[in-house]
Amino acid sequence: MAVLAGAVLLLAAGCGSSAATATTASKRTAASPAVAKRLMVQRLRSKELDYTWLACVRVGRSYQGIPITRCNVGFGIDPHVEAYCVLLQDGRLVTNHEDTAIPCKHDDAGWDGTTLTTGG
Repeated sequence: MAVLAGAVLLLAAGCGSSAATATTASKRTAASPAVAKRLMVQRLRSKELDYTWLACVRVGRSYQGIPITRCNVGFGIDPHVEAYCVLLQDGRLVTNHEDTAIPCKHDDAGWDGTTLTTGG
């Protein structure tokens, strides 16, 4: 009986340790605006999306303690701008489009450094 109980405990311990080593926690980190822009360009090109401009800025918000960078992408001739709030997960770009928990509300981050001119 004691041998059977020991075998059950050994088997349970083995299953627990193999499950623990099979799953590793992914690491999320901030993406600087420069890194976010480079990775967004790669993503947009790989998906063959036609965009006219791309601007990435820190927004002063965070997700799970990780600073968020927002990339605004201008698509097409019509003024259609899509916001992508991004961070890195295991070194790969993750946006709020893949992980909807990443907050990406409108803000005016970056506007203070923008100059607008009109023709005349």
